[in-house]
Amino acid sequence: MVSRGKRIRRNVSAVFQIAASGIAPHEPILPPERHPAEHAAWVDRLSGKLRPTLPDAWSSLYEFPPAPARVAVLMHVFYTDLVPELCKQLANIPVPFDLIVTNASGEELELPLHGIPLVGHVAVLPVANHGRDILPLVEVVNAGLLDPYELVLKIHTKKSTWRAEHTELSGTGDAWRDSLYSTVLGSPENVEAVLGAFAEDPSVGIVTADADIVGTEFWGGDLVRTRELMRRLQLEVSEHDLRFASGSVYWIRGFLLQGLRAFAMDAEDFEPEAGQVDGTTAHAVERALGLVTTEAGYRIAGRTSLETTDAESWRRYQQDADRVPRARVVPFYLPQFHTFPENDQWWGPGFTEWSNVTAARPVFEGHNQPFLPSELGFYDLSVEGVRDRQYELARSAGLEGFMYYYYWFSGKKLMDMPVERLHAADGDQPFCLMWANENWSRRWDGSESSILIAQDYDEVPAEQFIDDVMHLLLDPRYIRVDGKPLIAVYKIAQLPDIRGTLSHWRRRAAEEGLPGLHIVTVDVGRELDGVDGDLGSYDIDAFLEFAPHNRRWSLIDRNDLDELDSRFDGHIMSYTEMARHSELVLREPVDPRRYPGVMVNFDNTARRQWRPDLWYGSNPYTFRRWLNSAISAVADREPEHRIVFVNAWNEWAESAVLEPSQRFGRTFLLAVRDALLS
Repeated sequence: MVSRGKRIRRNVSAVFQIAASGIAPHEPILPPERHPAEHAAWVDRLSGKLRPTLPDAWSSLYEFPPAPARVAVLMHVFYTDLVPELCKQLANIPVPFDLIVTNASGEELELPLHGIPLVGHVAVLPVANHGRDILPLVEVVNAGLLDPYELVLKIHTKKSTWRAEHTELSGTGDAWRDSLYSTVLGSPENVEAVLGAFAEDPSVGIVTADADIVGTEFWGGDLVRTRELMRRLQLEVSEHDLRFASGSVYWIRGFLLQGLRAFAMDAEDFEPEAGQVDGTTAHAVERALGLVTTEAGYRIAGRTSLETTDAESWRRYQQDADRVPRARVVPFYLPQFHTFPENDQWWGPGFTEWSNVTAARPVFEGHNQPFLPSELGFYDLSVEGVRDRQYELARSAGLEGFMYYYYWFSGKKLMDMPVERLHAADGDQPFCLMWANENWSRRWDGSESSILIAQDYDEVPAEQFIDDVMHLLLDPRYIRVDGKPLIAVYKIAQLPDIRGTLSHWRRRAAEEGLPGLHIVTVDVGRELDGVDGDLGSYDIDAFLEFAPHNRRWSLIDRNDLDELDSRFDGHIMSYTEMARHSELVLREPVDPRRYPGVMVNFDNTARRQWRPDLWYGSNPYTFRRWLNSAISAVADREPEHRIVFVNAWNEWAESAVLEPSQRFGRTFLLAVRDALLS
């Protein structure tokens, strides 16, 4: 299990050399040049430059399938004489599958696929003989080739001649290969049982041969390097916790491989091939994959431990099988990505949220700042087509729609252009509103100091708000609960007469022909103008959770972070601890008048640079586990009430972002899809 503990950095390079060379740790050695996979070396290599989706060598060889299967086979080939045997085994897969082959043999590859009618899209991609089968896997992941798939069979031509002389492992390499191949393939009935287990048991993440699930006794020379890799996800590793699939042949949930994109690995992380049997980056990645499987909330299962109750459940992975989201997941949406006169006046001509985002600087080694967009770029919401691309990405992950922050100050509207354009258009783009009724200040915190524009309920009563948004509530695409438009108020205790205001809103909605309103308030606590106690006394329907508000904040010792800038005067909290504590709460019955909330991250360095509040440890795997817990917590409700909120879709200046980023690619969106649709 991954845990947070005190980081001890000392001479990591020297330990890398020990691990790779097999020298006993007590033997003194001279410090070598640092290993390229060492954290500091990796940080030095990070670049803000965008990369092409496909490597140049693959650009003319690969086309993304227009209708991908739900299952992919990723086959790595070095020993071409084993290819006919492997291809013959693929005939045992009972559902349509796509085949991606990485070819390190240096030879032209002929794939005998006749007699395999269920194979669909086939691609053979040349790779260097570098990083065993692991670097080619990483390259396929980085290119997004595995993104469409729910399940992946990872397999490779394996000889492992060293095994015959290994002192701890029995059997020859040939016997090991035969065991692995028969475990993951073997017969149609065997594969049906494996697929059925994935379909019926949401805890299963990896399936491999029972004997090849190993633990801490196989850290070997890989502990230090694995720790360095896991630091890229801001996760720590205990030497007492390890469970991984040795042999690198297994069935696996697609997300667990897709998430490897978050490690930002490339060829420079991997040593040249020299017949190593331990202590390489490839070996460390195998172990890291086991760790992130657990971190994501999954388990590694041996083939003989699998049980199914429905002989037909494997059909879930047929290409035409339906998928229905397990819940209505709604992320918050910030519309501040276009210019408008007030921001020009307050911050300078041309200001948008991107002005803050691009100005951020890291405050410690490996800090994900500046946090920059990738495939959507530095978009302008006044440009047609941007919103369409956002909704396309959201739909691909199974999201319900967006909750737009709505800024209304005593009748004056700011940043309403994006949602008004949505309303004027006719695309299938579900939405709802949160009245973000707090002051705007130069501190970006809604405080009473340095106010730019304030909420003044005496100038224009809060009752009028509902009339100014009524045309949006009447939009047929507006997100509803029991037919009633869902509307949120951020700091509802600021309203002078909460019950009177909400009663007026409901009356106006009825007068406009609506069956009512579903009014929720953010659970921010009394200190931030929230309410507690009986919601009915206020005429409020439910709480909306908005992490990190009203969640456990666990401070991290600044001394645990490398190269912390001396100018830093903010707060650093543990994302890992917040997620863990939230999951404990979600295991208890959740009040039906409460909608759980999950955050991607929170780090407002872009707005406050040296005095931010930031959470350390956000990564797609932990996020997936937390989100899955929230979804599971509402599973027993009526479908319309299975609502979970996410902070956020595009809060770029707070690093709360589901949109694709240069640092993480689509991995957070893929985590959502996995939790919602798998």
